[in-house]
Amino acid sequence: MKQEIQEYLDKFQRKVENNSLDAMKNLMQKLGNPEKECKIIHIAGTNGKGSVLEMLNSILQKQGYRVGKFISPHLIEFNERICINNKQISDEELTKIIEYLKPIVEEYNKKTKAMPIRHFDIITAIAFIYFAKNKCDFVLLETGMGGLLDSTNVATPILSIITTIGYDHMKTLGNTLKEIATHKAGIIKPNSDTIFLELESEKENADVLNIIKQKCKTENNNLHYIKRNEIKNYSYNSQNCKFNNEYQYFDYNNYLQIAINLKGKVQIYNAAICIKAIELLNKKGYKITEEAIRYGLKNTVHLGRFELLNKNPDIIYDGAHNTPAIENFIKNMEQYYKEKEKIYIVAILKKKDYSKILKILSQDTKATIYVTSGNDENLYCTKETLYEEAKKYTNKVKKMELEQAICEVTKENPNKVIAIIGTFYIYGNVTFILQLKKILYKS
Repeated sequence: MKQEIQEYLDKFQRKVENNSLDAMKNLMQKLGNPEKECKIIHIAGTNGKGSVLEMLNSILQKQGYRVGKFISPHLIEFNERICINNKQISDEELTKIIEYLKPIVEEYNKKTKAMPIRHFDIITAIAFIYFAKNKCDFVLLETGMGGLLDSTNVATPILSIITTIGYDHMKTLGNTLKEIATHKAGIIKPNSDTIFLELESEKENADVLNIIKQKCKTENNNLHYIKRNEIKNYSYNSQNCKFNNEYQYFDYNNYLQIAINLKGKVQIYNAAICIKAIELLNKKGYKITEEAIRYGLKNTVHLGRFELLNKNPDIIYDGAHNTPAIENFIKNMEQYYKEKEKIYIVAILKKKDYSKILKILSQDTKATIYVTSGNDENLYCTKETLYEEAKKYTNKVKKMELEQAICEVTKENPNKVIAIIGTFYIYGNVTFILQLKKILYKS
């Protein structure tokens, strides 16, 4: 059944020359607009949107709400993208919805060949149908790319969140932060509320904030702007900063000594976004307690994001795949593993700025870099390409196939920290290899 589902989804174009939401809007109308039956929190951002989504998911479920979750990409199987209270949509449910959609989609695509329903359109439509059918209290909706022309942007959310704006997907979204911000700001809708987190760079923030403010003004949307200096008293146990039961703490507004489970200082800003979101939901008439906030943030799990897969040796998986995410990854390694030698096993999609990624990684002079061809040479830069590029920045680089690199590195370097980075799409391969080779001894 899984193969049949995948084969059907793979029939759809992933890109079209004339990018627009016309096909998606038309499809929603034919389906009776199931998205309008959902109370949606729409989340966009270059990085951080997945973490914000998972934190909100944890908080809202603790309060007893029924929460739909739409994410991308998946790590191991497609069903991960569509969940209710962390339970994935079943193959049976997927098949039922696809069978319902097939004649409607085929009829439309025959009539409108110039603007067909795309791959992400059909996935998003499946999610809306599933969430509406199961009467979710909230739907946490993550954009696939950008916002303005993203398939999810047919929704009218009760709250929009823009986490960060940085350089990624430039071929589609534009080469400047102003252009990228215009796409992200596309999720700002009339007579609602938007949360936006201040960027680290003062100049970049000023340019981007003006675009967000103007869009909010045009849409009669209330902007809730979070300044980074409003998050105070950050701390963690620097003398024993390990992953086991180790939390980060901060104050925000009237919430003091909030503990979060997710790793890296950037997560306190994501958590502040969530606190602001809950405050706004409470103003809208929902009831979410401080207890739910504290519990939810302290117990959030986010796979594939600076995730500890194993202890002794410590094996980290981080899907960081663009410049801001790689820079943050390096900060995290400095925070948690400052004194340890490091090994980076790297796979990078062809469409990413692999030169910049390798240059940033090479600045860690204590690290050895193993470049691989990922799990598909059609999608990933070859290890030879990455090797030649990495040699421009460091002589501590080796090239291997993914499985060989994992096995060799984990066997020969028990006292070093190993990080597998650059993409989300090899997560399933990595965990399978570790289990197959009996490397995983997580404690």
